[in-house]
Amino acid sequence: MRLTRIESFVTRDVGFVRVTAETGAIGWGQVSTYQSDITAEVLHRQVAPWAMGADISMETGDLGDLTDLVTEREHKFPGSYLRRALGGLDTAVWDLRGRVAGQPVAALLGGSAGPVRAYASSMKRDITPENETLRMQRLADAHGFTAFKVRAGAEVGRGRDEWPGRTEAIIPAMRRALPEADLLIDGNSCYAPEQAIAVGRMLEDHGFCHFEEPCPYWEYEQTRAVAEALEIDVTGGEQDCELQNWRRMIDMRAVDVAQPDILYLGGIARTLRVCRMAEAAAMPVTPHCANLSMVTLFTMHLLRAIPNAGPYLEFSIEGADYYPWQEGLFRASPYAVEDGQARVTEAPGWGVEICPDWLARSQYRVSEAADFA
Repeated sequence: MRLTRIESFVTRDVGFVRVTAETGAIGWGQVSTYQSDITAEVLHRQVAPWAMGADISMETGDLGDLTDLVTEREHKFPGSYLRRALGGLDTAVWDLRGRVAGQPVAALLGGSAGPVRAYASSMKRDITPENETLRMQRLADAHGFTAFKVRAGAEVGRGRDEWPGRTEAIIPAMRRALPEADLLIDGNSCYAPEQAIAVGRMLEDHGFCHFEEPCPYWEYEQTRAVAEALEIDVTGGEQDCELQNWRRMIDMRAVDVAQPDILYLGGIARTLRVCRMAEAAAMPVTPHCANLSMVTLFTMHLLRAIPNAGPYLEFSIEGADYYPWQEGLFRASPYAVEDGQARVTEAPGWGVEICPDWLARSQYRVSEAADFA
């Protein structure tokens, strides 16, 4: 079953990919969010020429080898955009395979349909601690969430807070508001090690269980120093898109919990390699998936399949005021949360349909086998 067509439907913020096999079978995936129109250009110019005609069947197609081939052929262009484009190809092929087999992707990966515990993930720093805790309490009441993540410091903030005292206020406020909940926090590369350790001690004093990306994410030694100093789990890896960097990060125990992003990393096949590295190191995997495009759905299927899945699915709680481009992506949302759990259904592939009206408004491009003959 050979790949004969790659189509992209994109805006600047999000982009979907449809692949077609010689049999007429189709599958839908997604390139990574943010600058998706640039990523789609990479998909057609640097991925499609090497992928077209490849065997993509579940039985004989090696998707990991195909992504390696593209990487090797484009060896002068390492880095994020090529991986974000590969994610579109990879995730669309997995959907095609699921549709052909009549099974959800989770089953193809060795897992099954079923529930995934979610944590309510705030993306906001411009919200007061009082208002943040109020909306978390409402989510607990409405959807049964029992785990919550908020933000510390300023994003890549060089040690600054979003405003003076915000972090010191939100940590105890969250524990007072949600005395029995699992509490997580994300530093988004804000701190030098000494400051991160001081914040970590405060988190430990208030029973937080997860301290994400405390130091600049590219400074593995800094993050390891924080992890070694604290009892709380220090987590990270969302930005890392090179497998050799993942190998180094896991081997040196820079983090306690691995957090790959399926679309930043280049798709399911490449993410499974990171999961296996982490499994060999007895390290849990709690992927990053910080919006309600398809990436959260991909992550749900992955968590239902890997043996070292962490305890939660990241589930963004932001709506149209923060992510206006999320609106109207799907015919029916796959993201209902009940009793604190999202659910992978038995529907084939990813089990979702892109809204035709959204597709009609997007930028369209197609690459076909004949283009590279």
